[in-house]
Amino acid sequence: MKILALGGCGEMGGYAVRTLLKNDSPPEIIIADKNAETAENFAKNLGNMVRWMSLDISDQHALSRAVGESDLVMNTVGPYFKFGKSVLTACIQAQKHYVDICDDWEPTLEMLALHPEAEKAGITAIVGMGASPGISNMLAVKAMGELDHARKIYTGWDLDSAKPEKTGKKPSAATVHGVHQLTGTIRAFENGEYIYKKPIRRLTMDYPGIGPGTVWTIGHPEAVTLPRYFQDLTLSSNVMTTSPGNIFGLKIVAMLVDGGIISVDRAAWVAEKVGGPANPQDTPEKMLSEMVAVKRKGLPPLFALAVGEKDGKLASAACMITSAPAGGMGGATGVPLAVAAMLLGKGAVLAKGVFAPEAAISPEVFFNTLGPLCAPARNGAQDLVLTTRSWELVQVRNLLRKFF
Repeated sequence: MKILALGGCGEMGGYAVRTLLKNDSPPEIIIADKNAETAENFAKNLGNMVRWMSLDISDQHALSRAVGESDLVMNTVGPYFKFGKSVLTACIQAQKHYVDICDDWEPTLEMLALHPEAEKAGITAIVGMGASPGISNMLAVKAMGELDHARKIYTGWDLDSAKPEKTGKKPSAATVHGVHQLTGTIRAFENGEYIYKKPIRRLTMDYPGIGPGTVWTIGHPEAVTLPRYFQDLTLSSNVMTTSPGNIFGLKIVAMLVDGGIISVDRAAWVAEKVGGPANPQDTPEKMLSEMVAVKRKGLPPLFALAVGEKDGKLASAACMITSAPAGGMGGATGVPLAVAAMLLGKGAVLAKGVFAPEAAISPEVFFNTLGPLCAPARNGAQDLVLTTRSWELVQVRNLLRKFF
């Protein structure tokens, strides 16, 4: 298989490329980037299965030619509201598979609307296969599967764990995305219908085995994709956890951006300067053990919580990961992307069309593949995913204490 890695030398794409090369039978990879020097420097030490090319994906003719020479396109070039649909369209026209890490709900909906064309072309396109969305969607499917009827689903992540590895003169695309999804209005799913609301709304949820926790709403694809495929849902929300001080600061930033006083890019730059880069000492295992400790009643850094009915009674179930890929946000996003590319390459995803992760990939297959790629490594889905259930609270508390 030949994979065209758009932005394959970037923070997220680089982890995806290196993960693919760990395969027993690694694919041929073409690293494409607008900056030829960056692409060449990254590719030159990766072996003879990797080559590079200079590519400006805004050049539709050059993009189409590059896509046509591959079997699968792995797209990590943002912003997706600008490039997502055009790259996917090129893949459909060339009849090539596609996977990305799009984490904005607006372009996600635009790309999902191309489902009929992709299905007719006989390709599979998976939109949003990173940490959140991506791992979070897989956790949501597992959590909902514990209930007879899932009515509400929350996908959540820790804002403080989502820092870029390094900061520079320009803010990272991830930080710009975050500010964008914390300003203006976001699309949500409440009372069985899609609505538009301001983000950073406070919610309280009861996590089985941990207890009540405060979360805050943010715009994200999970909130709008999960109800497409799970018809019993009446509520779907993506939420974040962080400190009260951070929320105060975020609300001020949102007010300034919404008032036209500063731009989204400027706000993102300020946020990175204040927050700083990720601490390399904050390994996944360290963050998990600190945040899930029962005595702190902290929510996990990445989780899904489903509420509904079990045996005719109100019940809830939650799923979290017990480890994560090394490399901070870059690894947590890039490695799941590589897993999706691996599964597509192996023919493990048979559905044709454009899908969110929850509609195309089996959670068991996904977590079985992801587990050995985490740090520390897990044997598979059973070891990687910790499920807690409201109807087993005594066992749940004992399990959490033993685990952490």
